[in-house]
Order: sequence, then C-alpha cells, then structure tokens
Amino acid sequence: MIIEVLYPSLANLYGETTAIAYLRQCLPQAEIIPTEINEEPAFVTKPVNMVFLGGMTENTQELVLEKLLPYKKHIQDVIERQIVFLALSNAMELFGEYIEKEDGTKIQALGLFPTYAKRHMDVRYNSLVLGQMEGFKLLGFKSQFSDSYGDNSQNYLFQVLRGSGLNPGSKLEGLRRHNFMATYLLGPMLVLNPAFTKYILKLLGAEVEQLPYEASLQEAFNRRLAEFEDQNTRY
Repeated sequence: MIIEVLYPSLANLYGETTAIAYLRQCLPQAEIIPTEINEEPAFVTKPVNMVFLGGMTENTQELVLEKLLPYKKHIQDVIERQIVFLALSNAMELFGEYIEKEDGTKIQALGLFPTYAKRHMDVRYNSLVLGQMEGFKLLGFKSQFSDSYGDNSQNYLFQVLRGSGLNPGSKLEGLRRHNFMATYLLGPMLVLNPAFTKYILKLLGAEVEQLPYEASLQEAFNRRLAEFEDQNTRY
C-alpha cells in the first residue's frame, strides 16, 4: 500500500501530518511517500492508494496551486478511480474554482468543484465543529482566514450539527466525490475521530477491528462529544 503526502514541509500548518503519523501506526506495512514542492507527485507515474494534503499559509496556497495546476487531469483521474484523497484545512480551497483575495483579485484554483473561497485576513474564524457523517459523529476544530461559497449540496462531506459548514450560513461542510474528501477541519482529525479513521481504513481495504490506542482515543472522543453537545459550550 502506498500513501503519498503532498508537500509535508509546507502543508502542515496545524499539524496535519500527525494524521499520517497515526496512519503509519495503523498500517505499518504501508509505504509513505513524502512529495516536496519541487518534486513531481508520485500519483502521476505510479499507482497510489491514498493522497494526503494538509493546511498551509495563504502564500503557500498560491505556490501549491502553481505546482498542481499542470497535474489537474491526473488529479481528476485519481478521483475518478476512487483513490482515497484527504485534504484538510484550507487545502480544500485549492479544489474549487478560485480563491478571491481581499483586493478582489482571483487566484485560479483547480476547478474540480463548483465552489470558491473568499479571504478575510483581518478576521480569523475559530470554531468547534460537531458533525454527522454516514452513521457516526465527527468532532473537530476550525481556524481560518477564509470561507467557501457555492453549491456543495450534492457533494458535501458531512452535515454540521454545531458550528458552520463551508461558511457561517451553511450547515454542509466540506467536499466529497467518490473517495475524495476535503474539509476545513484541522490536522488531528484522525486522532480525534476513531470512527472516521476506521472509515478511511475500510476505503483503503485495510479494515481493522481495533485501532492503535483505540480505548484511549474513544474515551477522549466521548468526553469531547459530551462537551460539544452541551448547549452551554460556546462554539
């Protein structure tokens, strides 16, 4: 099994690569390929089972788009072949139509989904998120200088129960097509959500009965879930 991590030195703003560190423990037999910014992605020339991309600064978004745009057709092919692709934090914005800067200029994105992002660099949005996805609940955190807009009603990742979705007016979070999944949720998503980790492993054909440290992770999840569901908890 091959898991490619795109640009880990740059796309790790909120510790997203902790997800890969945990997957390595779940899948000790897997080969992890780190692809740095000046390297050709492995998915272009070899079969991979999963591609991962974490959050980054706004300047890095522009650099990453410059590197990925020539591989747009390859990325489309990865998605259509139902290879697992997980993009966290503002990496999600790269797959919409464009990113609009505060001065109104637009940065061309990959255009794979009918959404677009708008930056608001003077206001950082921080939030707890409680969501529902395919029979299990998801917990996470957001911290962002942008929101996304457009119609994701046919390809959202999960429904938000507390917090916001693509933007403060939406309760539909993230993007989904086949096994491509993108969300504004931050780095430790797999560690925070053992059910979601099992879901990813099942998609990879590596379904397990017991995750590493599952009892501790589940206990932490249950405590955090009680906190997130408490109406006195501000989100």
